[in-house]
This record gives sequence, structure tokens and C-alpha cells, in this order.
Amino acid sequence: METHSQIVLASRPSGTPTSKNFRVETGPIPAAADGQVLLRTKYLSLDPYMRGRMNDAKSYATPVSIGGIMEGEVVAEVLKSKHPDYRQGDLVQGRIGWRTHAAVEPTDLKRVETGGNPVTTALGVLGMPGFTAYSGMKVIGQPKPGETVVVAAASGPVGSLVGQLAQLSGARAIGIAGGPEKCTYVRDELKFDAVIDHRADDMPEALAKSCPDGIDVYFENVGGPIWQAVLPLLNRYARIPACGLIAHYNGPGATEQDSLSSTMLAMVRRSLLMRGFINTEFVDDHYDDFMRDLSPLVASGRIRYREDIVDGLNNAPEAFIGMLSGRNFGKLLIRVS
Repeated sequence: METHSQIVLASRPSGTPTSKNFRVETGPIPAAADGQVLLRTKYLSLDPYMRGRMNDAKSYATPVSIGGIMEGEVVAEVLKSKHPDYRQGDLVQGRIGWRTHAAVEPTDLKRVETGGNPVTTALGVLGMPGFTAYSGMKVIGQPKPGETVVVAAASGPVGSLVGQLAQLSGARAIGIAGGPEKCTYVRDELKFDAVIDHRADDMPEALAKSCPDGIDVYFENVGGPIWQAVLPLLNRYARIPACGLIAHYNGPGATEQDSLSSTMLAMVRRSLLMRGFINTEFVDDHYDDFMRDLSPLVASGRIRYREDIVDGLNNAPEAFIGMLSGRNFGKLLIRVS
């Protein structure tokens, strides 16, 4: 008999999460009540924001409770429907968390729509990461022809699209990635104008050399030493969309510099615009444009993307821990069924 599995938060991490912070629970598959649908998860998306959900701290979203199912968006198949708008076999996406099955009311579900692209793109280049890149660039970054755009984690699902969108706008795209393999991918497959290895000892000097006219847009999703290298190069009126700081999610490093004063002075002296954002702020005004603009570009191959797929829900904790240290290569997904 098929059983149901879910992964819950067993304890709150102190610093980098470990496998002991997670617990696998099993049991009978839930039954759909009237007005509900029974879902079987096909793919689970693993994303850096989940690290913040593990902390008991005030944020833009409620943290996961101890014993609660880990937060996450999935693509799932409807196994049984007791709701008039859905039928068996429909593919839907929604935030049902790290579990193989769920019986839920479909209030927060939507049908998977990828414009003919693979279903996994609904969680990546045509999903939350892609929309984060698109909306941050369109609303805040606003790159112009001839400008220089820099993005870290350039081989990842957000950074890879940021650079390609920059080039579509006529700007130069400079990517920062970790290690020769990822840098080669950014340069040779994504076709960025230049790529810098953040693990190299001369990273700040290499970045400055690749940006002889300074930086007009820096898409911030990492922080840490990369921000320290970017800050002196920002031009007057530069724009900084900030969607994440993965270098800081596990707490401050032993050698981490306090850059608050230097950042604030630069913002005043060079009239910099930095805005933090959550992609959901822009859904009402820009999501339809995102799907209309990006779906055909992905289908044609003009927008390129990479996925890192791990099999088995039980492998989600280790894959997630590895992602926080950059071990994944592309959009990280768990193939659940």
C-alpha cells in the first residue's frame, strides 16, 4: 500500500542547518473531504528563502513551527477531486510543503501553465525565481542600453535570468559565480559578457577590470564579500534590487566585515537606490507580462536555464543544506514521484 511521507522541522538550527533539524514522518495517504483535492507531489522546489522560515524571527512570512511541515512550492498531480473546478490528472502548483501527498482546498492552487515548456519550469525560470529576476529588473533595476549590470550567483535560477534580461535590454552582463565549472557555464552557455570567480583571491580586482566604466545595476542576492567588492564600483545613481542575502542566512561569519557605515555613506554620496523586495509585491502589476514575455523566449532557447534535480523526498534535507553552501548547479528541484 502506498504511504504518505512528509518532512517536518524537528528543531531550529543554530548557524548552518544539519540533518538533525529535520524529521521524516510517514503515515496513511490522507483522504480528500468535500471541496478538497488529493494531490501527489511530482516536484518540490528548494529555495534559499526556506532557511529564514526555520528561524523563530519576525519576517515577511510566518516561520515554520517546530513539528510543522517544511515550507515549499510544488508541482503536483490531482489524484482525486471533490471540487468542481478540478479533475483527476490535472497538474497544479502551490505551497503544500515538503510532502508526498496532501488533501487541500484548492484556494491557493493554480493550474500549471508554462506555454508548452517543461513542467519543471513552473518552479524555476517561469516560476518564483524567474519572476523575482524579471520584476526586480523591470521595477527597480531598469537597465538601459550601454549600462553595466552585475549579478552574483550567476549560474543559479535568479542570477542566470538577470544577466540574460540585462543583455536583452542592451546592457552588459557581468556574472559572479563559484568555481571553474559554473563560471564556464555562465560564459559559454549563458553568454554573459564576463564572469568572475568569487573563490579566486583576486576577485575584487577581476571585477573592477571587467567593469571599467563602473556598475550601474547590481542585483543583490548574496551579500558578504561580494558586496564589499561591488560597493566601490557603483556609479552615481546606480540601482540595487535586493532580493536575498544568502551569505548571511546562517549567521555572520567569523571574518565578516560590518559594511553598514560604508554602504550608507556611498548611498548618500553617489545617490544610490537600494530597494529590498519580495516578488509577490509585483504579481498584480507584472506577472501576466512576465509570462507573456518569457514563455516564448524560453521555448525558443533564447532564454537558457539549468536545473539540478535530486530524486526522492528523503534527500531533500541534504540537498537543501548543500544549496546553502553553493553545491547545487542550477535550479534545485526534488523529484518526488
